[in-house]
Amino acid sequence: MDTKETNVLLTLLVGLLLLGNAGSAAAVEDDSNSKDFSGNYTCLTDSLKCKSCPESEAKIKNVIILVPDGCFQSVQTLARWYSGSPLMLDEMVAGTVSTYSTDSVITDSSSAASAFATGYKTTNGFVSVGPSNASVLSILENPSEDMQYRPLATVLEGSKLEGKATGLVATSRVTHATPAAFASHVDNRDNENEIMEQMVYENVDVVFGGGSRHLVPEEEGGKRTDRENLTEVLLDRGYQYVDSRDEMLNLSSGKAWGLFASSHMAPDIDRTELVPEEPSLSEMTGKALELLSQDKDGFFLLVEGSQVDWANHANDPVYAVTDFLAFDEAVKVAVEFAEQDGHTLVLAFPDHNTGGMTIGSDSDSNYTSTTIEDVIDPLKSMKLSSAGIAEKIGTDVSSENIKTQLKTWWGIDATDDEVTEILEIYNNGEGLSLDYAISEVIDQNHTVIGWTTHGHCGEDVPLWAYGPDHPAGHLDNTEIAGYIAEKAGFNLEETNRYLFVEVSEVFSRDNGDGKLDENEYLLDLTSSLNPVLRIGDAELPVSTNILIKQGVTYELEGIVVYAPATGKVYIPSEVLSLVNGKK
Repeated sequence: MDTKETNVLLTLLVGLLLLGNAGSAAAVEDDSNSKDFSGNYTCLTDSLKCKSCPESEAKIKNVIILVPDGCFQSVQTLARWYSGSPLMLDEMVAGTVSTYSTDSVITDSSSAASAFATGYKTTNGFVSVGPSNASVLSILENPSEDMQYRPLATVLEGSKLEGKATGLVATSRVTHATPAAFASHVDNRDNENEIMEQMVYENVDVVFGGGSRHLVPEEEGGKRTDRENLTEVLLDRGYQYVDSRDEMLNLSSGKAWGLFASSHMAPDIDRTELVPEEPSLSEMTGKALELLSQDKDGFFLLVEGSQVDWANHANDPVYAVTDFLAFDEAVKVAVEFAEQDGHTLVLAFPDHNTGGMTIGSDSDSNYTSTTIEDVIDPLKSMKLSSAGIAEKIGTDVSSENIKTQLKTWWGIDATDDEVTEILEIYNNGEGLSLDYAISEVIDQNHTVIGWTTHGHCGEDVPLWAYGPDHPAGHLDNTEIAGYIAEKAGFNLEETNRYLFVEVSEVFSRDNGDGKLDENEYLLDLTSSLNPVLRIGDAELPVSTNILIKQGVTYELEGIVVYAPATGKVYIPSEVLSLVNGKK
């Protein structure tokens, strides 16, 4: 080993220690309830394959996570009454999960998903990067400088390095907070163009959901401002690209992206009436399992029932209960696969509660005599979500049209006073959209369902599980990632060290002499939308897994991540050998 290689290894060992210390940045000071999922096995950074896992750990080959975004057990209870039969999830109750983020007892979806994807808590709005020290809960330590904004390896990325197939399924845009946290690293969840680029170059095997607008440049009808067409990148990389239910169902093998809406997919209750060409969540889940299970090394799959959250934001009980039942159908598909397979772990849990739904409200003075019919009959007459009603109302926001649509789609004869109240809430600067206004008035006057907020809530959420060695009891959301990594045979800290080396730790900054020496680097921000890291004569476009050197393009095992807040750039460790001509 020459001196240069020795120095590189020493630098990586220093980085190992720094990242190990940084891990405490989001750790609870009283860690009596924390669990160590590091395992007793050794993982090698050339492949991160587990070489000495105990035989018992080999029982789990596949991992499926299912997240009903933004809900609580009240939704599950209502869904059981509404459906008239037990749910799949009823058989899987295993424990509870705490949800707080680094900066608030009430998390948002991006920080929550980051926690169970990476094993680290982070700041609300961040996507699988280390937290800021601007605001930190009193029970947590302040993050170290090294930890702030640093990309954090996810269980999807770790699974991919183990040779497993990977998949993401959602009814939102796939660039929305929860799926984004498994395949991208940004400090602003709204930066969906950047999220999409990273997701494409992460080489996720199967992606189903909405959000095609973030693949396509503005001049072609999309939302991308960098003029890149990522659909072409997918096709060049051998993906099948589909945009309808029938096309998806006809897939039989190979890698696939299916984006079925420019933005979000439709609520499940609206799908038949408004967009019958869109697949259901259970259909997307089933097809993803069919494709991913063809990988002999196993797979990791995330499935999100994205819109339970939006239903609860809108305080719309029929939207919430029908999307939750659609989620339960997806869980059933996953469990049936796991039952037949015998080596699959299924974990389901909300990322947080939203809306604070109660069965019983302050307008229901006779709550001790509430019947099942009182609870479900008003909902049974509803054939669209409140968002669907608003779409049917369209631009004719008149009293008569509101009455007509409520009668047609919800079976409700709204009074003049109720319609007046809807319009007052909608028009008088209360900040509520028409669907929110409709739900607020109709809930209060025609249902026994109550709500505490249009926002998120901070309580623990249910944990549902099926499969060998599944967890039970109370977990913090960060512990889920460590548990998955252990069972899948890798270590997240090893994965972090392999995928995200801070470039200044292994290369020298450009000295400004007008040319880059072999071991000097420069971040070229000439195009702010398409930064390029240059190391010697190698070019690495940011947010891709591409290295170009002497006219040859190499695909890396991870993506290049730029953290604008710190000016730091992170590279997969294999870049060292490529730049130095060892590969």
